[in-house]
This record gives sequence, structure tokens and C-alpha cells, in this order.
Amino acid sequence: MLKRIGNYVIATRPWSFTMSLISVSVGTLLASQTGPISWTWYLVTAVGITLFHAAANVINDYFDTRYQIDQHDSPTAKYRPQPILSGMLTPRQLLGEAVVLFALTFCVGMAAAVLISWHILWIGVAGFLLSVYYTAGPVKFKYRALGELAVFVVWGPLMVEGAYAVQRHSLSGKALAISVPFGLLVSLVLFANNMRDTTYDSRQNVKTLGTILGPERSFHLFTGLIVMAYLSVLVMILAGIMSLWGLLIFLSVPSAIGLVKTFRREIPDMADALTARYDTVFGILLILAILLEARFGR
Repeated sequence: MLKRIGNYVIATRPWSFTMSLISVSVGTLLASQTGPISWTWYLVTAVGITLFHAAANVINDYFDTRYQIDQHDSPTAKYRPQPILSGMLTPRQLLGEAVVLFALTFCVGMAAAVLISWHILWIGVAGFLLSVYYTAGPVKFKYRALGELAVFVVWGPLMVEGAYAVQRHSLSGKALAISVPFGLLVSLVLFANNMRDTTYDSRQNVKTLGTILGPERSFHLFTGLIVMAYLSVLVMILAGIMSLWGLLIFLSVPSAIGLVKTFRREIPDMADALTARYDTVFGILLILAILLEARFGR
């Protein structure tokens, strides 16, 4: 029984939840700059978003296997167990887990929509559709070179605005703007994965930015997106959207340079994991900058 529960937990890829918690924390802390916040609703939001992230991971693995995109020799299998291919769970069990997780997410989201703000409803519906059709047909965002865009929208504007709306019952232009750099870097995790999988995806007749651009141009875009994230922070500071505390984010530049140098030499097997680790550093510094602005002012 414990082993089966462990398999269900591993299938959700819990090590990836950090990115969702950062998005929720950013939206909540931005709300704290304009009034009191409810830590109870922050925890409820964090739980709901984590359930959503888990459901998205599970359903994507299900469809990747159903469409025979993931196979035993796929690059992803080198560093994490694919739930179905590894024998941890059957397709029916994995689909059942996704349904349960989405149902729990729906319960949390509807409670927030009814009790707090109806903005949560349309944000939740948009997130659900993007997460399911990320790999599910007929849309398959990920395999039409639209995966990075879908990830940016969900982990950037939707999650940050959703967390803000839970606290303030409204949306925020500032929250939207500040969601951009972190959303870009979360999408970079998928792009790193696609850069690594270019040969495999080409063999599977899968279209991603990596297969379209090729190695050299993909590397330039990878580097360009990192630069764009920092430029957007700098522009927001100059425009007064972020305070000078935002300069703390630039402490992550050495991590960015190290990541770019690694990718310049060779795309590593753990390309997405290394990129996610860098995103976490960036995200924590972003949270710190917003927290210090709320505490000490501009």
C-alpha cells in the first residue's frame, strides 16, 4: 500500500511544485502592498495551485504515453521514471489520478470563486484548458511549438493574477507586468527540455521550437529569453512599477551565466532540471524584492 501511494506521489513530479509556489507567493505579496492579506487564503491558494500543477503533470504523462510520444528510450526516462513506461502505474490508474487531482482543484477553485472573486473561475477554466490540451488532442500545444507560450501564460499571468485576486478581489496591472519575467523563465524550463530532445522529437515527428530552430538558433533564443527577463525587470524599475529593491534580482545573474555556459558547451541530460534550479533562485529573489518593498517602501 505504501509503495502504491509512493508511486502516485512520484507520478505528480513534486520536485517541480516550487515554481507554482513562487507564482502564488509573488501574487500574494503584491497584494500585501495595497492592503492586509489572509494567510489562510494564501495557504488554500497554494494547496489549490499545487493540486493543479500535480494534475497537469499527471495528465501530460498520460497523453504523452497514449500518443506514443514517450517511449522507453526517450531522453526524459534517463533522469525520472515515466509512470506508465516504468511500470509504476497503469494508464487507467494514471488517468484516474489526474481526474481526482483536477476534481480537488475544482473544489478549491469554486470555493475561492464563490467566497472571494469570480475572477478565479475564468482563470481556473483557462488554466485547466491550457494544461489538458498542452498534450491532449486535438490541440496538443506542446507538439505544435506552442508549449512555451502555454506555460508562460499559466505560470506567469494566470497564477500571479489569480493569487492577487484571491486577496484583493480584483486584477492588477502591476501584477500582470511583474508576472512576465518569471513566466518567461518557467517557459524556459520547457524550452530547455525541447532543446535537449531535438533529435528524439524529430524522430517522433514532433514539432517544437527546438526542432524548428535547430541547435544554434535555439541556444540564441534560450540566452535571449534570459536577457529579456532581466531587461523587463530593469524597465519596470525605471518605470516605477518595481522599486529599487528589484535590483536584488540581479544577484541571480551569476547563476544565469553559469547556465548559459553549460548549454553553450553541451545540452545536458538534466537541462530542464538545471534551468528550474536557476528559475528558483530568480523567483526567490523576486519574492524577497517584493517583500522588502512591502515592508520598507520604495
